[in-house]
Amino acid sequence: MTARRLISGGSEFERIAGYSRAVVDGDWIFVAGTTGFDYAAGTISDDVAEQARQTFRTIAAALAEAGAGLEDVVRARYYITDASYWDELHPVLGDVFGEIRPAATCVVCGLIDPRMKIEIEVTARRVTDKG
Repeated sequence: MTARRLISGGSEFERIAGYSRAVVDGDWIFVAGTTGFDYAAGTISDDVAEQARQTFRTIAAALAEAGAGLEDVVRARYYITDASYWDELHPVLGDVFGEIRPAATCVVCGLIDPRMKIEIEVTARRVTDKG
C-alpha cells in the first residue's frame, strides 16, 4: 500500500483553507483547482491566456514533484468566469493538451477572487513503464 503524499504549490491559502495543490495516492495524482497566480512573484496577469499558461506551469511543477508530467493527465476541468474567454483560451489548451487529449469539461462560473479568470484542475495517472 502506497502512502498518500501531499504537495504544496506555495500558496499560503493552502494552509489557511486546508487543502493541497496536489495529492498523490498510488499512481494517481489529483491536482486541485489551480489559478493563474504566480506564487513566487505574488502576481496574477490580467490576461486570461497568460493566466492559463501560468496555471499550467504551476500544474506541471506539481506533477513533476509527483514524478509525472502533463502527458500523464487523463482528466481536466476548466472553470472560466466569462464564456467570451473561450476564444482566447482554446489555443493555449491546444498547445498543452493537443496531443495528450484528456477527457475535459469547461464550466462558466464565479471564482473566489475577482482577478481570477480561469481555474484548472487535473487528474493524472503515473505510468511506471513509459516504454
